[in-house]
Order: sequence, then structure tokens, then C-alpha cells
Amino acid sequence: MWTGPDVPYQDLPPLPPSTQVETPAVLKEVIAASRALAALDQAVRRLPDPTMLVHLLPVLEAQASSEIENVVTTNDELFRAAADMPDTRTSPAVKEALRYRRALWVGFDSLQTRPLTSGTALEICSELQGRTATLRNQPGTYIGNPVNRERIYTPPEGADVIAEHLSGWERFLHADSGFDPLVVMAMQHYQFEAIHPFFDGNGRTGRVINLLLLVEKGLLEQPVLYLSGHIVRTKDEYYSRLRAVTAQDDWQGWILYMVGAVGATARWTLSLVEVIEGLRREAEDAIRRHLPAQAPASDLARVLFAQPYVRIEAIVDAGLAKRQTASKWLSVLAQHDVLERQQLGRSVVYLNRALLDTLAEATDR
Repeated sequence: MWTGPDVPYQDLPPLPPSTQVETPAVLKEVIAASRALAALDQAVRRLPDPTMLVHLLPVLEAQASSEIENVVTTNDELFRAAADMPDTRTSPAVKEALRYRRALWVGFDSLQTRPLTSGTALEICSELQGRTATLRNQPGTYIGNPVNRERIYTPPEGADVIAEHLSGWERFLHADSGFDPLVVMAMQHYQFEAIHPFFDGNGRTGRVINLLLLVEKGLLEQPVLYLSGHIVRTKDEYYSRLRAVTAQDDWQGWILYMVGAVGATARWTLSLVEVIEGLRREAEDAIRRHLPAQAPASDLARVLFAQPYVRIEAIVDAGLAKRQTASKWLSVLAQHDVLERQQLGRSVVYLNRALLDTLAEATDR
């Protein structure tokens, strides 16, 4: 039983909760969110190259998840750094956000060989921090109000206690509990954040796990849900709902919030996918109009939409052309306003302005 914010929550109850969680209101939200996720998953599967979105959306997710922790970057900064632009200084905030993207891929790759475990969480957190993460083994960690620093929650203490709670969390992930996967996702996210197993990076680790769990449960083939974007826009509610579970056992409010976030985000992401795919088709048509017939229009368009900043090397590395030909193609496309030529020091890069502006407008909504 929780006794207050100043006392470590050593006896954090294991999952599942003893109260009824799959209420009619929750199940109604689950049905709507599941339909939205299925529509998004099918749309991504139908794309000529789903990996195009796999390059784009995790960068947005990285930015938003880091912003929740008050690490603020811009889309332009992140995509420049992600494309390894020459003569570009990478700020600590950008480096931190890009570590989130790498952590997502570390976790996604691990799903190919083993299920989600506490070991996966440790690998993700290590990638986020840029060093080997360990379970908290010292007292003194607490969650404070960001404005007045007032203590609002103290997680369990002691490496053995934390390890025991994590083992219970892991068992729940794979138990045949009968709960809908979206309800499982919501409940495990609260539990992970309440355990707060690491010295740093718990929130970001937990949000990576949310996406990986959706993939593991078969709701998404690729981790292309922009869930952290919704949390950024509703950050106060996110934290208040977490606290309400701890203080009031309000599981329904929390689950409704998280499942609703998945549904809203799936619909938002589907809309973005459709807009980007429309832009890609327009670019493919422009390539056919302006470049020689031997230029592989479809493959070249995919490269141009893998990320907003395009280097000659990207076309060469994709095996589409030698450097001289690739340079000429990009130059011609810039002359016809398909791309925007930019000089960075002694290097030339090409910006897909339509794609960058679309991503900026979408994330501002």
C-alpha cells in the first residue's frame, strides 16, 4: 500500500491489479484504437518501401520523447544530424535525441531473436545513456515537481527489491492473462515507470518499450507510431494519470488515457503516411519527366524520401548510379524545384523541402 510521496514504494503491487480494468468504457476505447492501429499497419505494409517511414518516424518519435524530458531540438537539427551532414555541429540535445532512435532500433532488432525482457530494457537504457546502465543500488531517487521540486513519488529502493519488481513486470508481459494487448501495454508502462529501475532514462526507456510491445504483440509490423508526440501535447495529463494510479488506484483513467493516445496517434500517423506517400508519387512522376529514361524513378524517389536531407552518397550507396551520374540527377531535380540545393562548407547537399515542411507542419498540429 502506498503511504505517501516521501516513502519508497517497496511493496508496489504486482500486475495485474486486483480491480476490474477492462470496463465497458475501456473496451470501447480498445476497439477504436485497435481499428486505427490495424489501418495504419495495413497502410504501411502496402507502401512500395515501408523502410522509408522506418527512417523518418523514429526521428520524430526521438524528438518528442526527448522533449517530454525537456530536451528540446528541432526537426531540421535532427534530420541534419541523422543524415550526417558535413560541417554540421551536433548539439548535446540532438545527440541525446538520436540516441533514442538508436535505442529503438537496438530493441527492435532484439525482437528478432528473443522476446521483451528486463534485459532488453537494460540494453535500451544503456544505448540512451551512451554507457552501460545498471539497476539503482543507492537510496535518494525520487520524482519531483518540475516547478517547485516538491517530492511527489519515491520509487522502490535497493537493487534486490528493484530486480524482484522487474521480474514480476517481465512475467506479466508474457503471461496468458487474457487482457487485450493495448491494456497490457498501458498497465506495464505504469508499472515500469513506478519501478523506475535505472538512475536515468526510465521515461524514455519505457516509451521505447511501448512501441516494441505493440510490435511483439503483432499490432504493428514496424515501430512507426508517433506515440510520444501525443504525450508531449498532453504531458500534464500523462503525469497526473500516472500519479492517480499510485495514489488512488485509478487504473481506468490511466488505461483510457494510454489506449486513447494510441488510437489518436495511429490516426494521426496514418494521415501523415498518406500525405508523404502522395508526395513520393509526385516526386516519382517528376523524376520520369526530367531525368533520362534509364534513371530508376521508383527507387530514386524512395531514397529522396528516406530523410529530408539527401547526399550524393545516398544514391551511390543504394546502388542506383555512380557518383557523377547521381550528382547530375540531383542537380537536374534541383533545377526543376523537386529538391533544394544547399552548400555546406565545401559540400553540396539537397533538401527535400516538401518532405521537411510536411513533417514540421504535422508535428506542430
